[in-house]
Amino acid sequence: MEMPQGEVGVIPDGAYKPISAYGIIGDMRTAALVGLDGSIDWCCFPRFDSASLFAAILDARKGGKFQITPTAPYTSTQRYLPATNVLVTSFHTDHGGVVEVTDFMPSLERGQELSAYHEIHRRIACTRGQAEVEVIFEPRFDYALSPVRLIPRRHGVLATDLDDDAVALASAEWVWWELEDGRARTRLHLREGETTWVVLRYDDDEVNPVESYESQAKLEATIAFWDDWVSRIRYHGPYRAEVERSALVLKLLFYAPTGAVVAAPTTSLPETLGGVRNWDYRFTWLRDASFTLYALHVLGQYDEANRFMSYLKRVARKSGDHLQIMYGIGGERHLPEGELTHFEGYRGSAPVRIGNGAFDQLQLDVYGEVLDTAFLWHHNNRMTEGLWSLLARLADWVADNWRRKDSSIWEVRAGVQHYVFSKVMCWVALDRAIRMAEELDLPGDLDRWRAERSAIHAEVMEKGWSEAKQSFVQYYGTEALDAANLLIGIVGFLPRDHPRVRSTIEATIRELTSDDQELVYRYINPDGLPGDEGVFSICTFWLAEALILAGDVERGERIFRRMLRHANHLGLYSEELDPTTGEFLGNFPQAFTHIALINTAQILEWAHGRA
Repeated sequence: MEMPQGEVGVIPDGAYKPISAYGIIGDMRTAALVGLDGSIDWCCFPRFDSASLFAAILDARKGGKFQITPTAPYTSTQRYLPATNVLVTSFHTDHGGVVEVTDFMPSLERGQELSAYHEIHRRIACTRGQAEVEVIFEPRFDYALSPVRLIPRRHGVLATDLDDDAVALASAEWVWWELEDGRARTRLHLREGETTWVVLRYDDDEVNPVESYESQAKLEATIAFWDDWVSRIRYHGPYRAEVERSALVLKLLFYAPTGAVVAAPTTSLPETLGGVRNWDYRFTWLRDASFTLYALHVLGQYDEANRFMSYLKRVARKSGDHLQIMYGIGGERHLPEGELTHFEGYRGSAPVRIGNGAFDQLQLDVYGEVLDTAFLWHHNNRMTEGLWSLLARLADWVADNWRRKDSSIWEVRAGVQHYVFSKVMCWVALDRAIRMAEELDLPGDLDRWRAERSAIHAEVMEKGWSEAKQSFVQYYGTEALDAANLLIGIVGFLPRDHPRVRSTIEATIRELTSDDQELVYRYINPDGLPGDEGVFSICTFWLAEALILAGDVERGERIFRRMLRHANHLGLYSEELDPTTGEFLGNFPQAFTHIALINTAQILEWAHGRA
């Protein structure tokens, strides 16, 4: 069922909302998607990559949800409280009543320590007239594979499975719950000025009085936490609101216990409706994490970089002869891919996958992203002997292995090739290692690193360039283009206004953009999978960046501003867009896209002489 962004009527049971119709809340250990209809349709406990408790976004009938919605017809809007990740959904009923549902997950308690529990607090307030609200609590443990037992309690409902999982749902003592077929339901009659709370606590087998959860105090503490974090963002340009929201999204995607970063908090939201390009993104891609830290670093948020560098050292020590492209958020190396065949998938898009079979692919570009991040990081931090030993080992590995074929940044499953972007990022890896060693007088095989850096450059200029297309190509021997090559000038492989950089930009616009030349495909040649995909949001931002840095600031900013209009009602982005309808595709919200937004806004500040 389609709906305008930011406004929704009653959703029929079993129907799917657009991906764009959701906001996100989280506690930097897990996250939940809250729809414009007040329904939490996705949440995993206790970690991002745990089995789901609510998964209606992947199967509207079986997946489970936690919904708060007026019983009368309504329209709804959503907003975040300023400078926070506290989400407010406002319902305006046809009878004149207005109800606000405020959702948040407290991440920190007093003293700035992680909460011992995972909690979702939901405040229901009638702000005008009167309204009847229905609350539906439909937990489904272990991706809806485990039976659920609901037990009435004096202060709410206890949900358990046959193993050890338990979820307590607390409500006011006067609330009466009807339990049937694994669903708890109640209706609340509220008048103007009346407020009540419902609180979900994971891994607790006691349902306490709702007052004991201190929801209002935790709300105030959560607002203060986010407000303090946002106050340290250094960007003050004309796109402050968009940059701030993107930074807040990225912060939510950090896994606080280890310093890892997930690419997105969801799995299997499709790149094509009804198609098979459905992947699990609830892991730490070193590439995505590095780009995330780069974006936060330029905004002056340094703590996250320090935590991630510690995470990187831990996983790298266990990685054998080379880095994996991704790890679990706890440092896990083995991420086998499976399918949830009992789920129909978002709007029939099967299979629903958990795990990611690309974890053992060789992707050479990841070394460039990691060493580029370390290069940026070292300007504000002390380089330790142990960290430099790790980074030098990575540079040695690149010097030994850059001539190998790989699977590329896009994790193509059609076989390995000599991908141009991968070679460029090998050059970046050696370049940043050399520069750090020179700046800090650190030991390393600099003569060899310099020689291999020059060899990479010469080979890419010869074999990665097409005279016919006047562009760098996707891999040696093809005429196909790749939007990742827009980064060649951005990462410094060539000067940003070099003729080959400029002509690659023009070729990308000519061959890889939608009909209106507004949105960018990552590539259009066959990749070993059936079906098509949407335009990639990050690639469109890359095009804007490349144009700005090449000197075409007006054109780049125009593309950037157009892309801002493709955000949802809360300023959030998925991985891809349908080029015709603008509908969101792929996992959501996507770190990569928000990273590129921040970087482009920052580059515009530099181009206009404001930074």
